Amino acid sequence: QVRLVESGGGLVQAGGSRRLSCAASGGIFVNYHVAWFRQAPGKDRDFVAAINWSATSSTYADSVKGRFTISRDNAKDTVHLQMNSLQPDDTAVYYCAGRPPVGALPTSHLSYRTWGQGTQVPVSS
Repeated sequence: QVRLVESGGGLVQAGGSRRLSCAASGGIFVNYHVAWFRQAPGKDRDFVAAINWSATSSTYADSVKGRFTISRDNAKDTVHLQMNSLQPDDTAVYYCAGRPPVGALPTSHLSYRTWGQGTQVPVSS
């Protein structure tokens, strides 16, 4: 079974950038769609971005379009989330999640069955 581990979180000032990574082990990562979600304190887990198994399709939440970019390197079993122009509202724990590549890219957290432990991204004003 694939195991996902996020890294790259940390404090960033408003207007700054951060690159998150999601590394997979223990399975065939190329067989997974992968998404990023985030959860702010006291709030629901929200969709951020997703990429299909072949990196030919991606989708973003409206709140991050034009600022965040999701990418993957299947040779290295890694998915990245490049976050630019960060704002305090982006403060959250960021999670990567995977699911078998059946159908279109879902944006609901209920559609993903494999999760990482999360990495914190505090954005200071």
